[in-house]
Amino acid sequence: MISKVRARVLPASQRRSLDELTQDLDLSTGDTTSKRSAFWTMLTLSSVIAAGGVLTDSTATVIGAMIIAPLSTPIMGIALGSVQRRRTGSARTVLLACLVVIAIGTVMSVALPSGYDLLSNGQISSRTSPGLMDLIAALATGFAGAVALARRDVAAVLPGVAIAISLVPPLVVAGVCLGQLSGWLALGALVLFVSNLFALVFGGMVVFASLGYGVEADKATGRPARSAYAAMVLLFAVVFVPLTANTVLTFLLNSWTGSARDAAEQWLADEPGASVTSVDATSRTMYIHVRAPGDLPPVESLLDRLEGRIPDGIPVVVDASRGRRIDAGVVGG
Repeated sequence: MISKVRARVLPASQRRSLDELTQDLDLSTGDTTSKRSAFWTMLTLSSVIAAGGVLTDSTATVIGAMIIAPLSTPIMGIALGSVQRRRTGSARTVLLACLVVIAIGTVMSVALPSGYDLLSNGQISSRTSPGLMDLIAALATGFAGAVALARRDVAAVLPGVAIAISLVPPLVVAGVCLGQLSGWLALGALVLFVSNLFALVFGGMVVFASLGYGVEADKATGRPARSAYAAMVLLFAVVFVPLTANTVLTFLLNSWTGSARDAAEQWLADEPGASVTSVDATSRTMYIHVRAPGDLPPVESLLDRLEGRIPDGIPVVVDASRGRRIDAGVVGG
């Protein structure tokens, strides 16, 4: 059964040899000087491009940095080396590369004005609160990337794989957040990167082993790769737990903010011209932003309506603004 699936996923006519994969993914074989020069040059440029895209909140610029995708090479090298039971130095390269990218993000964060709201930037906010779906997408991307590397006829999909997985941008975001002394946001970005890293390595190991590259290596070494698989499963579980918890928390927060908005709209129903502009939860506090032309109803009635809709003990803050229209006249008149 496995051999039939392998034949369908990787036909013999399109199969790349183990030597070819090793040459592409292992920076310590072949012309190492040229390989490493190209890797560090492209990594630095990708980091600067990603930082520029993050700081200007430009999705197109960030995508440009993702297409370069230099980090995917040593990460997939970790997967192949684990299947082969061979130390390649890829893990050390990835670690040093992470430090370089974070440092570049930290240095470029000085361009942000004082008091800048990091969460108002879509490139930052989208990468500081990863969820379970991010991990699922990263796993699928890891499988796709490994299959594309193993086949000669689907290499054209690799740029799409690079866009689908987020490697350099979350590291840049972590550096920017550290430069702005926002440790928790930096930690969230690092969790996203680590989850993507483990998903890529895990997916690569599964695909490379299933397609027979591990068997070829085992014939040479005589040692199974069980310990490597066990370590990856353990690390995968370590990432899976916090991402699942964050997903559940995000779902609950969305549910609570929706209920709070409904309660606030009912609270303002009898006030002409009053409306709820937004509801958000920050630092364990529920903020209800409203606009009204006159005085607001007693907040006690709002708290009564919120009882049972959000957990007890959560502080509620009503941020009110006047909705009056003022005819200021004509400029220069």
